[in-house]
Amino acid sequence: MPLLRSKKDTGRDAEKRAAKWLAEQGLTVVERNFHCRQGEIDLILLDQDTLVFTEVRWRKHQSHGGALASVDQHKQRRLINAAQHFLARHPEHHHRPCRFDVLGMEPGSQQAVLYQWIQNAFYSE
Repeated sequence: MPLLRSKKDTGRDAEKRAAKWLAEQGLTVVERNFHCRQGEIDLILLDQDTLVFTEVRWRKHQSHGGALASVDQHKQRRLINAAQHFLARHPEHHHRPCRFDVLGMEPGSQQAVLYQWIQNAFYSE
């Protein structure tokens, strides 16, 4: 009988893979799973001098529009609010330009993972 994994465990594993993959792309992890009342940010990274707030989405299949389609306006607003809270807590990053990325991940063939990285996926007002 196959071992059933919780959604939380699957999400945690996806975030670990995402952090590793993004590091391979040249980004540096600043913080993982930043939590505040306004929401949660999966990964906060540096891309050279730019602070990157990244939402990681794992989907087993695209029957519900895939990973990227699930980051709706409500989720975007929560991410923006959480990013503002992060910046308020970390004044050492105030001088940096910021962006919001979404990293979609789906299973590929032979245990591979397919990555779809959308840089500047949405903007703050």
